[in-house]
Amino acid sequence: MTDSPRAFLDELFNAAVAAAHPSTCLPPVLPPAPVSGRLILLAAGKAAGSMLEVAEHHYLDTLGVDPSRLVGIGVARHGYGRPTRQLEMVEAGHPVPDAAGLAGAQKALDLAASATADDLVLVLLSGGASANWIAPASGVELDDKRALTRALLRSGANITEINTVRKHLSRIKGGRLAALSQPAKVVTLAISDVPGDDPAVIGSGPTVPDPSTLAEAREVLTRYRIDPPASIAVALRDPANESPKPGDAAFANAEYHLISRPLDSFVATEKLARDRGVEPILLGDNLEGEARDVAAAQAAKALELKAAGKRAILLSGGELTVTMRGNGRGGPNQEFALALAEALGGASDIYAVAGDTDGTDGGGGDATDPAGAFVLPDTLARAREAGLDPAAFLANNDSTTFFERIGDLLNPGPTCTNVNDFRAVFIDV
Repeated sequence: MTDSPRAFLDELFNAAVAAAHPSTCLPPVLPPAPVSGRLILLAAGKAAGSMLEVAEHHYLDTLGVDPSRLVGIGVARHGYGRPTRQLEMVEAGHPVPDAAGLAGAQKALDLAASATADDLVLVLLSGGASANWIAPASGVELDDKRALTRALLRSGANITEINTVRKHLSRIKGGRLAALSQPAKVVTLAISDVPGDDPAVIGSGPTVPDPSTLAEAREVLTRYRIDPPASIAVALRDPANESPKPGDAAFANAEYHLISRPLDSFVATEKLARDRGVEPILLGDNLEGEARDVAAAQAAKALELKAAGKRAILLSGGELTVTMRGNGRGGPNQEFALALAEALGGASDIYAVAGDTDGTDGGGGDATDPAGAFVLPDTLARAREAGLDPAAFLANNDSTTFFERIGDLLNPGPTCTNVNDFRAVFIDV
């Protein structure tokens, strides 16, 4: 066992990331190049750069594919691009889309539309693709999509609800990329960042049937009291924006494979914990809900284990939400950590880390934003010595400032993968 509980938690976070990195999970599942025709690589999401880099090396160097037969483009979050030799790499906005994502998505659509029956369209998909591939439906302007995205992110809607809306305002999401790629064969390799690993939700399902409807998209906006821009209200009532459903011929020549899931990362971290003599207790890889509510529940569980003298580590993933009531900085993982610290009340022998495996958690969309934060037994004491009131920071949704001032932010930088949240609460009795 490592001497430092904080170092142990950092090691666990890094193990979770490593298990989901494309350099680990992608090469064994890359399909052969087509016998004739082109191999068209289309990548989007926070792992797009690393997936494109790994795939390009595999086809050009390992398999010796003629470079003239390899075309494609990847669109990743700003700061998440990787060096490629032949394939175009674009960095774009996330979680709020921008003009770079608009241009990159259009290039992907143009390549898909050019595919023939001899070509293979290989889609490399990861979390963040919904924002990176931005192709608004007819009549919807980019600024309107940006405004709607901000409203949805502040509302407390979960990722499935948000993507239900996105899929009905897009020319690429909700199965439309697969439809456009006909008659080529389409193979999608996806890294899941969503609870339940639903292909229709990962990246808003650009190559799979969409079971959600326009009516459901409108209902999401009603439920969260979001008054959309006029162009969006019109688009969500236009039958032309209904997405292709299960059984549609658009998917007759399409395959979909999950190559890494949140659970795979927890398998790796459970093994590491056992190797260190700590019993792992997995609470689930697909938790949802308000970050502060989940934190309260996990604090109670940790205190129970401490009272029983049980040395263990609570592990959990998923995607928590924050309903914004203040104007501070932070994200679900940092808010979870701050609420957890408050609920633990400075209890001895309990340590925690909460971080997003993509390397950034909420924030302003900058690649240098923190991934999360650590909680230590003296977190509250050090905060009060610095004149900080944890409850006030929590009320203002300002967890980043809180942990920044006491030096407890988790800052790995861009990891170039994404299997969503990683939380570990260590009872070191």
